[in-house]
Amino acid sequence: MSGARAWLVRFLGLLVLLAPVSVQASDDGRPVLTVRETVDGEPVTFTRAQLTALGIHRIETDTPWTDKVTTFEGPLLRDVLEKADVDGAHIEAVALNDYRVEIPVSDSRETDMILAMKVDGKMIGVRERGPLWVIYPWGVREDLRTELYYSRAIWQLRELILRR
Repeated sequence: MSGARAWLVRFLGLLVLLAPVSVQASDDGRPVLTVRETVDGEPVTFTRAQLTALGIHRIETDTPWTDKVTTFEGPLLRDVLEKADVDGAHIEAVALNDYRVEIPVSDSRETDMILAMKVDGKMIGVRERGPLWVIYPWGVREDLRTELYYSRAIWQLRELILRR
């Protein structure tokens, strides 16, 4: 993705942050994530409580979107995929505003990337890039500090679609 296009996509994502929405940061028992093997596949949904039950992992890192080292907490992406019992080579990650990014499933096996639900100990609301935000362990893996991996850090995540 060119620098100008990447900037435009991020800018449009910021506009969504400013729009009035009804999604809350609290766990009200509603699903926050849908996982399926294809667009037409049987969906598996997760609430915040179900994601928490998978085990919470912590990543401390700086990012291009934060002004300091930040603590992110959430389940490992590979644990979510395993629990959903889905298979594929690529993940189409879909945000609330329908922005989409492709993430190789191998990233989830080779890194301890998480679906962050908390930032600095607070649940992430939609206005703070939640309810879920894909975070790589940039703080401990210098090789991940590239535009490629930053472009996969989709926020306001709502759905994961696995493809062959």
